[in-house]
Amino acid sequence: MSFHRLLALYERNRESHQPLVLCTVIRTGGSTYAKPGAQMLIAADGEYAGLLSGGCLEGDLREHARGVAATGEARIVSYDLRSNNDQLFGLGAGCEGAMDILLARVSATEGWWPLTRLADCAKTGAACHLSLVIASGNSAFPLGMTLGVTANAAPSGVELFTHTIAPAPRLLLAGGGPDARPVATLAAFLGWNVTVVDHRSSYLEARLFPPGTRLVETRAAEFRAAVDADGFAAAVVMSHHLESDLHYLRGLARSPVPYVGLLGPAARREKLLADLGDDAARLRPRLRAPVGLDIGGRSPESIALSIVGEVHAALAGRGGRPFSETA
Repeated sequence: MSFHRLLALYERNRESHQPLVLCTVIRTGGSTYAKPGAQMLIAADGEYAGLLSGGCLEGDLREHARGVAATGEARIVSYDLRSNNDQLFGLGAGCEGAMDILLARVSATEGWWPLTRLADCAKTGAACHLSLVIASGNSAFPLGMTLGVTANAAPSGVELFTHTIAPAPRLLLAGGGPDARPVATLAAFLGWNVTVVDHRSSYLEARLFPPGTRLVETRAAEFRAAVDADGFAAAVVMSHHLESDLHYLRGLARSPVPYVGLLGPAARREKLLADLGDDAARLRPRLRAPVGLDIGGRSPESIALSIVGEVHAALAGRGGRPFSETA
C-alpha cells in the first residue's frame, strides 16, 4: 500500500484541525479487493482517500467512522460477502470475500499518530514498520493503538497486527524530452519517486513535470557523478541522442539497477550494445529494448502507458500477461 493517496487528505485535515479515521485491513478471507495492510482515511465530512473495495464497502465504513471520530474509541468492522445472498448485509456488494477492518481515530488528541510517521516515510522514501493493537486485555495498550516499530513480541494480553509499507519505487528517466513527460506523470500518479536527467536545460522546466519530480541537468557522460543510480528500481533511457544514450547505458551497466529500458528499435539497440563493448554483457540480462509492452501505442501518452506498464510488471515480478490467459 502506498501512502501517497492518503497524504493530501491528511495534510488538509491536520491544517484545519479536523479528525480523521484511519481504516486498516487486518484480516481477509476469500477473494478481496484489498489485502492485509491496505489503508484508507475517512474525514469527518465523509470524504475519503484510498480504497478497500471497489466502492462496495466505503459507504458503510463512513457510517462506522462517524462514531469512531466522535468517541475516539477504535473498533473492528467485519464483512463476510462470500454468501450467494450478499443482500443480507444491506450492501449489495457483489464481492466474494471477507474482511476485518480496524478503524481508529487520528487527530490532535492522538498527536496525529501514526499519520505523522507515515507521511515522513512517504516523503523521505523510507520503509515504514507499524504494529497495531487488534485485541487487548491490557489497559496500557488499547484497541487501535499503533506502535512505531514492528514489535518482536506482543505485550502481555495484547494481539498485534504488524505490517510494513515499502518505500515508493524510484524511477530514473535518462532524457527529459516531450515523450518523457507523460512517463513521469503516470509514474507520479502511481506514487513513484521520479528523477529526470538531461543536458538540455529547456527540457527541465519544473512546470513541465509533476510536482515532486527531481530534475538534474548534467552531461550524459557525467550523470553517474550527479545522480547515484544505485538506489533506483528502474531506469528508462530515452534521450533520442545516440551518444547520450550510450553514456547512460554505460553508466547503468556498471550499476545494480535491475531494470533498464531503452527507447527505440532493435537495430538501434544492437548498435549501442556493440559500442558498449565489454559493458554490454553486464547490461544485456537487465535490458528491455525496445522498452514497453505491445499495446499498439503510437501517441506519447500511449507509449508512456506501455513503458510504465512494463516497469510495473517487472517490479512486481510479473510477465505482463492478460489475466484472461492466467485464469
